[in-house]
Amino acid sequence: MNTAIRSNYKKGFVPFGIAALLVSLIGGFTAVLGPAFVADIGIDYSNTTWISLALAMSTAACAPILGKLGDILGRRTTLLLGILVFTAGNALTAVATSLAFMLAARFIVGIGTAAISPVVMAYIVTEYPPEETGKGFAVYMLISSGAVVIGPTCGGLIMNAAGWRAMMWVCVALCAAVFLICMFTIKKTAFQKKKMTDFDRAGSVLVLIFFSLFLCIPSFGQNIGWSSVQFIAVASVAAVSLICLVFVERKAGSPVFNGQFMARKAFILPVIILFLTQGLMQANMTNVIVFVRYTQPDNVIISSFAISIMYIGMSLGSVIIGPMADKKEPRTVLTFSLLLTGVGCGIMYFFTAESSVAIFAAALGILGVGLGGNATIFMKVALSGLSSEAAGSGTGTYGLFRDISAPFGVAVFVPLFTNGVTSRMTEAVAGGASEGAATLLAAVSSIKTLTVIELGCIVAGIAAVRMLPRIHENN
Repeated sequence: MNTAIRSNYKKGFVPFGIAALLVSLIGGFTAVLGPAFVADIGIDYSNTTWISLALAMSTAACAPILGKLGDILGRRTTLLLGILVFTAGNALTAVATSLAFMLAARFIVGIGTAAISPVVMAYIVTEYPPEETGKGFAVYMLISSGAVVIGPTCGGLIMNAAGWRAMMWVCVALCAAVFLICMFTIKKTAFQKKKMTDFDRAGSVLVLIFFSLFLCIPSFGQNIGWSSVQFIAVASVAAVSLICLVFVERKAGSPVFNGQFMARKAFILPVIILFLTQGLMQANMTNVIVFVRYTQPDNVIISSFAISIMYIGMSLGSVIIGPMADKKEPRTVLTFSLLLTGVGCGIMYFFTAESSVAIFAAALGILGVGLGGNATIFMKVALSGLSSEAAGSGTGTYGLFRDISAPFGVAVFVPLFTNGVTSRMTEAVAGGASEGAATLLAAVSSIKTLTVIELGCIVAGIAAVRMLPRIHENN
């Protein structure tokens, strides 16, 4: 189908784009929520980990389930329901009075997010012409990254002026406004709802259990202990649920995980590369901040703009590099964007205790450009050839792997750096160095080791890219 036939696809995307903007903007607003909440109710700062985890668990684990539901109920209905759940979760967050209440509220917010995001991606896959999907995903990434840039600042200003609860009620008001916009602007189509008997209930429950626990494993191991009863219990239940999931999905007539769609190089390889590289997005942002705190404790500038500089780079990468894959072979463009990612990481090798803000900004900014280009093209490649009947489940499945890649990257690379600093400090002090000198030496040495390992991951990612199938057969 050519562009002329789908003449209204850009106009039709507007309400879906607004819904994506809502999720990203509120995500940015609430980046400052965890510390404010735990301080307000007087509990330990470490509990912010569980608040973030509750949201990540439902966002990732529910994505394929609600994507599949979208194939049954239709995009309009699923999107509106998702916004309603998202609104309810934010309202509950605003009135939370205990950690358990907050965790439940953030989990509900994640369910709403998991309903909205696959619908937006499914629209691009099914309504944009194939030669324009790269641009469509670039716009989606620009909306997502751009909103995260301004969100923390806006949220912080509101919170400082009126408190975190007032900030959450502003989020609820935004949700209500977007719900009305989508309800009146998304036209009802001739979509025929399928029977809920086609819905894979058993598979959905097992997906929710396994991937929720899968995300818990690193946090339980690092915060409670790898040999603790809690960690062993979580890991054991996760393993059993995975075995059951494989068995159930083989028997299901319409599984949540579309095996035929997933068993393609165009899906498997981008997912592998996601885990090899995209986790660097949050990990290096955190590691650069920690490095500065070790070496320049009085330098507060990097902490304030680290998030913004990374996401500005991602926004640029998504709109400059991403659309290139509509004309040039995606694996060629991906190789270029991964090389940029490598340059951003490589700059970290030259960090010293006296490094200026400029070199930190260069590392994060260039890394962000590469990651923004990667993320846009991964979506185009992984979701290529997806039928309209399976668009929801396919985009939801991809969304799941995308959403868990970053937390796992953080779980691997942040402890790798911080634990390396601790062990090297101990060695340096034992060798006669003062504590201050040992800290500087350990931080610089650990960031160099981290850089070498990350560059190895990027080389492996480029090797995987070169094995991707061709998308443009005429090139």
